[in-house]
Amino acid sequence: MGGSAASRALGAELIARWSEPHRRYHDLAHLAAVLDAVDELAGEAQDLAAVRLAAWFHDAVYDGRPGWDEERSAQLAQSRLSRCGVPATRVAEAARLVRLTAAHDTLADGDANGAVLCDADLAVLGRPGYEAYAAAIRQEYAHVPDDLFRAGRAEVLRRLLATPRLYRTAQAAGLWEERARANMTAELAGLTEGQGSAG
Repeated sequence: MGGSAASRALGAELIARWSEPHRRYHDLAHLAAVLDAVDELAGEAQDLAAVRLAAWFHDAVYDGRPGWDEERSAQLAQSRLSRCGVPATRVAEAARLVRLTAAHDTLADGDANGAVLCDADLAVLGRPGYEAYAAAIRQEYAHVPDDLFRAGRAEVLRRLLATPRLYRTAQAAGLWEERARANMTAELAGLTEGQGSAG
């Protein structure tokens, strides 16, 4: 975005947003991890700058309201990036990519930029530290009763596991797919333990 006053102000705003005290997983460490993963997958993107901008914005608004958070984050990107001299086509692409992160399994085939961002966002599933990630997600939803959280989290995991491929880029699939499926399967088993005989 360059070194303009507007760009510096936006950088400070984004750091402040990612540092909000209610965040336990969707924080600066998550942002850094996603940006690192984008760098790992950089060769797969068609507009790497748009992907990086989308990574900065993808959870910039985070109130624990799936879908709504991503939409508000996309709107934030649209309103802020144009003030920083980012071309309109790149602003639109960054906002589109942010919206994709609301439901990774809706990614269309051939969407190279979307594949890189979504794969980077889901990289945590196949990396060391999965248990800490899962615990942090629970902390972010501490206001949700255990039974409701377990049901909701189990549904998310089932939906992800049902996709033929978690990762759309060949590189990410090779790096993280097998481990991610094992991690999620183990978490799902823990969430549903003792509940299978009731239905």
